[in-house]
Amino acid sequence: MLKIGITGNIGTGKTTVCKIFESLGVNVYYADKEAKKFYSFPEVIRSVKKLFGDSVFDTSSKLQADALAKIVFNDPARLKELNAIIHPLVLEDFFRWSDQHAGEPYILYESALLFESGFIKHFDKSILVTAPVELAMSRVMKRDKFSKEDFQARLKNQMSEMEKEKHADYIILNNESLPLIPRIIDIHHSIIS
Repeated sequence: MLKIGITGNIGTGKTTVCKIFESLGVNVYYADKEAKKFYSFPEVIRSVKKLFGDSVFDTSSKLQADALAKIVFNDPARLKELNAIIHPLVLEDFFRWSDQHAGEPYILYESALLFESGFIKHFDKSILVTAPVELAMSRVMKRDKFSKEDFQARLKNQMSEMEKEKHADYIILNNESLPLIPRIIDIHHSIIS
């Protein structure tokens, strides 16, 4: 079984692309979504509170994601500290999950920070989803109710698309004018052949 990483900067449409792969019968592990569950683990709560203070959790120890985001997305060093807590847990969880799909030709690991985290070394191939920055920003502002500043704070913590393109095995431009499905089917056939 091949392990394929799929990545792209904020707002490029990684989830849309992954849903199309899922319609082809490919299982996808969504790293950002799965990461959220670790914030309810007592040892993670302790570590995060120690680094960022009690205010990033409410009185019932529920993560206050906006408060944490305000800290980490405006300070790359703080983001790195948070990722050092969460990323190893996510990767370990992914490997457990991937064992359940061992009989499949390939699985996808969706993560915005595939290259930045260094996790690419754990994967056989990579797919990069790209989009024009203005389009990505309008998607995120509409979807997440982000301000332009919120979007830019997230984007500046991600490697440039040009840099990511140097490392990707496949590139999918998601600009809403080129059809996605034929490109994804081509990549799917290329991987399984």
